[in-house]
Amino acid sequence: MASPLKLCMLSGSFEYDSESSLQVFDMHVRDEYGMETTTVVFSTEDDEQSLAALDDADVLLLFSRRLNTSGAELDRLQKYCAAGRPVVGVRTASHGFQNWLAFDKDVLGGNYNMHFKPGTAVTVEIASEEAAQHPVLDGVDGFVTHGSLYRNTPIADDTTLLLTGTSSDATEPVAWTRLHEGGRVFYTSLGHQQDFEESNFLRLLSNSVLWAAGRL
Repeated sequence: MASPLKLCMLSGSFEYDSESSLQVFDMHVRDEYGMETTTVVFSTEDDEQSLAALDDADVLLLFSRRLNTSGAELDRLQKYCAAGRPVVGVRTASHGFQNWLAFDKDVLGGNYNMHFKPGTAVTVEIASEEAAQHPVLDGVDGFVTHGSLYRNTPIADDTTLLLTGTSSDATEPVAWTRLHEGGRVFYTSLGHQQDFEESNFLRLLSNSVLWAAGRL
């Protein structure tokens, strides 16, 4: 029997109440999948938290926004990624670290360029018949989110697009996978507070953690 998956979550996206949202996700993955979780909570953008929990994590989940992490702790994060270890990014993770904005393109394969106006419903759909067969989308159906649509086009050529989001403004990629230094990476620009009340989103995020760890 496999040992419990060790998930390290970094919370520092104050605009989206990441601490509260990740508490919901924490309970979900503990109850449904028996994961062992550690959450590193940043209280301000300038908070210098230790990231030592990365050292023995099976998967890193990032839900941060423009944290000013620097020095040894930023080095620790960069070494984690450079070693090809599993990464799951949620919403503002594309600009999660002010001193490492290249993380978006280099690791996630994204192309964050701000977002469309808030307040417009976004219809989330599976990108293709091929995408529907991906393990991350097992048990996941389309749904509606009220978080603003991120501008991400074009994403990297080596990504696998899983979900698109369509609003009255545009259609954009909202979830994809790729390999970075041989390690599995998943990113979604979804992650509005209400998304964590949506069963399809919780399933998507849970599947992404399992997939990144090679357990799905």
